[in-house]
Amino acid sequence: MIPLRLLTVLPLALVLSNCSALKKDAAEASAGPVKVPTVANTSYRGPSYAMPSARNPNVNLPSNISGVSGVSHSRGAVTHPYIAMTFDDGPHPRNTPRLLDMLRQRNIKATFYVIGENVERYPSIARRIVAEGHEIGNHTWTHANLTKLSDASVRKEMTRTRSIIVSTTGVKPRTMRPPYGALLTRQRQMIYNEFGYPTIMWSVDPRDWQRPGVSVVRDRILSGTNNGAIVLAHDLHAPTVDAMPGTLDGLLNKGFKFVTVSQLLALKGAAQ
Repeated sequence: MIPLRLLTVLPLALVLSNCSALKKDAAEASAGPVKVPTVANTSYRGPSYAMPSARNPNVNLPSNISGVSGVSHSRGAVTHPYIAMTFDDGPHPRNTPRLLDMLRQRNIKATFYVIGENVERYPSIARRIVAEGHEIGNHTWTHANLTKLSDASVRKEMTRTRSIIVSTTGVKPRTMRPPYGALLTRQRQMIYNEFGYPTIMWSVDPRDWQRPGVSVVRDRILSGTNNGAIVLAHDLHAPTVDAMPGTLDGLLNKGFKFVTVSQLLALKGAAQ
């Protein structure tokens, strides 16, 4: 049996306990809202989804470059405010989708020079690039320095990449860009003759591969871009992609219109 004295004490203890809890609740309520600890969003790498300050107009230009003379091109026609953004070394599993979101928000079509190995690893991203209206170009299979390879090895790099692009996306690349911009004059002519690819270089290089910082990449592109520019960037680097909202909006606000490389070349008819 429970002693009578204990039966008397237990209800009193419960009352005191409830009173203590009520006082604690009242104190917390008077102190304001409870601060809930937040967990850092480690997947966020920049203002990927910031609302754009401008949108690219719909640009309906031809992209047939069969009549364009020249084996190598670094820019387009300087008499028009058209520019081409180009992105090398993708697809990247995280950064390329972020970049595609930014471009879609701004109605911008770009040109992606993809590595064959990466297309094989991330075929769905390559398909998305094409499905959203961007141009896709050949950037070799392994990102090799082509100047150090035999002609047979160069052909293999180009052929494997062309095959994986076609089998994955259903689209044949129209142009190529050599890794590091390194290509012998003789090799350029060989690739042009055998694959039909003009070599695409660039007129604006923010040197983003050096990881100089988001604002530096943005400012270098904004200050260096003029009519007909072909801008080089790399979508495998997170800071480069982080720099794109400010870069793209800045270029749009300057009055530039974005087109693909093939559209830029077809527009001018003859490269400079």
